[in-house]
Amino acid sequence: MIPGSSINRINKRLDACDNVEKVVKELLPFKDYLQPVEKQMYEKFTEYSKRNPSGKLPDCLKEMYEDSLTKLKLEEFVVLDDVDRISLHMSPKTAFALRYKTTRCRQVILDNKKEDTFKRKTLLTSLDEIIPEPYEKTIFEQMKDRALYLPTSSTSPNAFVVKYADRSHDEIAKRLLRASEATIEHILPDSKGGKNSIANFLLVSSKGNSLRENIPLVKFIQRFPNIPELCQKYVEEIIKAIYNGELKRNETYPYKIQRTLEKESGGKIKLDLTDYKYSPDEAKRLVRAHYNKTRKFDKKG
Repeated sequence: MIPGSSINRINKRLDACDNVEKVVKELLPFKDYLQPVEKQMYEKFTEYSKRNPSGKLPDCLKEMYEDSLTKLKLEEFVVLDDVDRISLHMSPKTAFALRYKTTRCRQVILDNKKEDTFKRKTLLTSLDEIIPEPYEKTIFEQMKDRALYLPTSSTSPNAFVVKYADRSHDEIAKRLLRASEATIEHILPDSKGGKNSIANFLLVSSKGNSLRENIPLVKFIQRFPNIPELCQKYVEEIIKAIYNGELKRNETYPYKIQRTLEKESGGKIKLDLTDYKYSPDEAKRLVRAHYNKTRKFDKKG
């Protein structure tokens, strides 16, 4: 992840990069911080810069557009086909209502009209209009979960190409970085009653935050099974920052998110804190000591 302040500084330098070669060179030090789709696009731009160093980013995307559009449609149809298959386990009435929605989506995809492009959100919103029978709710939720796999510019290089081929050179360059910007995510979404407290906060990439939306953590892990591993790496980085004195007053944070993550993940995320040198009580004493020191300083001031 890249701090927002750093993103702003890099964006100012990108404003001066008027061709693909300059953009590639400017972003090279941050390549390892790019998200998977953005990293793939960076590699494509790097290859293109060798052939057309003075070219623009949209020119590169336009070269790939037709092939990417065809592949994107196939990706979309795979998900829609799965949604239709799941609907077969529902009542004829509900299944027909679902088929009506997915058929409309297919028509939009095949027509490929600029003014009526298919959007993932369109299907997800339309599914909420269907009221399943009480006994169908479980299978209906499974079907909605599958619909979430529809490709977006954050999850599919083909969707990225199609979406940004008509955008400006500057916008595309900055988009490569934006997905890696550090943001605060609620472990339990605020829309679900999650509190604005440090025990409910994770520092995640902008892409990860937008992908999850308000999906329960248990379901999100089903889509991205490496989340528990990433959370462990995250807490290890937090602990290093605590040892370096960068997160004073937050010595109890690892224990707080350990509890929250285990609860909201249904036990799928169990952070290992055995190497954390502060016990829960020692961490609390450190936090209190920092606050007491601050109060004394304030009184003297």
